[in-house]
Amino acid sequence: MASSLTCTGVIWALLSFLCAATSCVGFFMPYWLWGSQLGKPVSFGTFRRCSYPVHDESRQMMVMVEECGRYASFQGIPSTEWRISTIVTGLGCGLLLLVALTALMGCCVSELISRTVGRVAGGIQFLGDIGTSSKWNCQRSPVPGRGLLIGAGCALYPLGWDSEEVRQTCGYISGQFDLGKCEIGWAYYCTGAGAATAMLLCTWLACFSGKKQKQYPY
Repeated sequence: MASSLTCTGVIWALLSFLCAATSCVGFFMPYWLWGSQLGKPVSFGTFRRCSYPVHDESRQMMVMVEECGRYASFQGIPSTEWRISTIVTGLGCGLLLLVALTALMGCCVSELISRTVGRVAGGIQFLGDIGTSSKWNCQRSPVPGRGLLIGAGCALYPLGWDSEEVRQTCGYISGQFDLGKCEIGWAYYCTGAGAATAMLLCTWLACFSGKKQKQYPY
């Protein structure tokens, strides 16, 4: 089967897909933050949560509904920071997935990914933001830059820990960058780890992923 990727490129394609899948799963899961309320475990994502309080009319008291789901509306997300985090993290995951699927197609389609295209794809993985321009030099080690969408989303998330919903779950002692009685969930680490691997490793592999294009006489 014809391929436009080198052996390094095949590793890049597979690793890119793994990183994209890891970040996307972490982003969708509502386990970024763990806590408890009314004796029941509660968890939050950026746009979803598990377990929420409702007023039981028959018993005239608050009870916890142990279900997971997204907020009824975008405005229902507890804080502005979490809304922004949802948007930028979602866009970042979408870009990683787009590059990963393109890379996998390069395993089966000849002349799809040249060295230049591979380097551009690596730049997109590094930046996570097509609208941000930056010079990329494959001879240098990658360093953190601006415009990293998933990184920005993860960094914004702790700014929403002072919202009323989070404070109810974290013992009314949480604040921005202060967990109170809560703890970070696995999905937060999963999202960040996938993005970090894509940024630091996949972008380097992408520089050597494409084969040299054939030179035609016309």
